[in-house]
Amino acid sequence: MSENNTTDSDITRLDEKEALDLLATTSLGRLVVRRSDDVDLFPLNFVVSDGRIYFRTAEGTKLFTLAEIDSKVLFESDHVDTDAEGNPAQAWSVIVKGTARVLTGSEEIHEAESLPLKPWLPTLKYNFVEINPTEVSGRRFDLGEEPERY
Repeated sequence: MSENNTTDSDITRLDEKEALDLLATTSLGRLVVRRSDDVDLFPLNFVVSDGRIYFRTAEGTKLFTLAEIDSKVLFESDHVDTDAEGNPAQAWSVIVKGTARVLTGSEEIHEAESLPLKPWLPTLKYNFVEINPTEVSGRRFDLGEEPERY
């Protein structure tokens, strides 16, 4: 047991397939992009298809950064499950490092349009972006009460 009383049995490391399968069960994630000497974080809705992550975006900072500055991205999503009483019981977090690209071919755009990916806000988002993972890591946590400090 470590100093903070967390045991190895409280944390399960996920393999790539398990992590991507969990990502496919949710639709809200966070995209981190590098912009010259700074970074930006964007919450966004997404879908997972064939091991890749897809989202839609309008013209703006996200798209400009991906297309013009740096296509290397970090993507994160997480989820908390509750028990029958509504208390947090288990959580997971998945982090994906990868390369993002704006879809430009008519066939790939047509395929992306068939994915269950709809904007949450009533805005037109014509651009589809695909993240091709280069590294996927994930962990599942059993949650519980904070142990006594003293």
